[in-house]
Amino acid sequence: MEKVLIIAEAGVNHNGDINLAKNLALAAKECGADIVKFQTAELSSLVSKYADMADYQKENIGKETTQREMLKKLLLSYDDFRKLACYCKEIGIQFLSTPFDINSIKFLESLGCNFWKIPSGEITNLPYLAEIARTHKPVIMSTGMCTMDEVEAAINILESYDSGEITLLHCTTEYPAPFVNVNLRAMSAMHNKFLKPVGYSDHTTGIEVSIAAVAMGAVVIEKHFTLDKEMEGPDHKASLEPNELRAMVTAIHNIESAMGSSVKEPSLEELKNRKAARKSIVAKRDIYKGEILTEENITTKRPGNGISPMEWFNVIGTYAVRDFREDELVEL
Repeated sequence: MEKVLIIAEAGVNHNGDINLAKNLALAAKECGADIVKFQTAELSSLVSKYADMADYQKENIGKETTQREMLKKLLLSYDDFRKLACYCKEIGIQFLSTPFDINSIKFLESLGCNFWKIPSGEITNLPYLAEIARTHKPVIMSTGMCTMDEVEAAINILESYDSGEITLLHCTTEYPAPFVNVNLRAMSAMHNKFLKPVGYSDHTTGIEVSIAAVAMGAVVIEKHFTLDKEMEGPDHKASLEPNELRAMVTAIHNIESAMGSSVKEPSLEELKNRKAARKSIVAKRDIYKGEILTEENITTKRPGNGISPMEWFNVIGTYAVRDFREDELVEL
């Protein structure tokens, strides 16, 4: 199985503090994530002064204001991201940030990011998609809130501007997302329809759905994480804490090992157990040479190093070639 790419989504859980952002990057590294991802935006390009907060944002931060006022406290500067990218390189984890406007795309391009992560909210933003595609780098695109037609339209735009390889992430844009709304089979449906690699951007509580997605063929898992779910901010409550992230990474790697190939054959370890676990045709009682072998004098018992019970009807009706004691392996 292809190794699953695990993205630890720090997002804006640094609360606008670069030191907290560095701590998140270090925690992601220590938990075994491949990538730590943030979010980069110019506030004036991202949201108008009249945009309301989403209901989950109001609930999670416990008050109501405009999106712009909320985000003022949550965004890092371009200079902060330069420092953060350098720090990630120093500690040995891949830095990634999702751009939310065209200027941020150009800025992150200057940092040399290897690929792009497109958020669900930008999948219907044609100028944004075209700008991403013009870099010709691979794209991982979340598809929360989307119909299949909208996903197809976004793919067509990216490919018309010559983007790199596209990976599609199934996603449910709720924070946290109820299990009943996950519809994980849609991930497989996208793979079958578009013949693209697929993965899952997980907004549920816990780690079960991410693990299930890997078992269903996800090649990318993205999961929000925080240092403390009780911190103020819109995304902390729908995030994993480090011990949970570590458990998810371990479980995903276990699933990778368990998936194996599609070939049905015994492992080397299983072959060692055949003798002890399978049965052979043995004498049900003492049998004398020349006696006809019947269901009255033969049976099947362990070990499995004699004549296989699958040969039962080929043995029935033959003559004992010698004396056999009870439980002794029958020979022909």
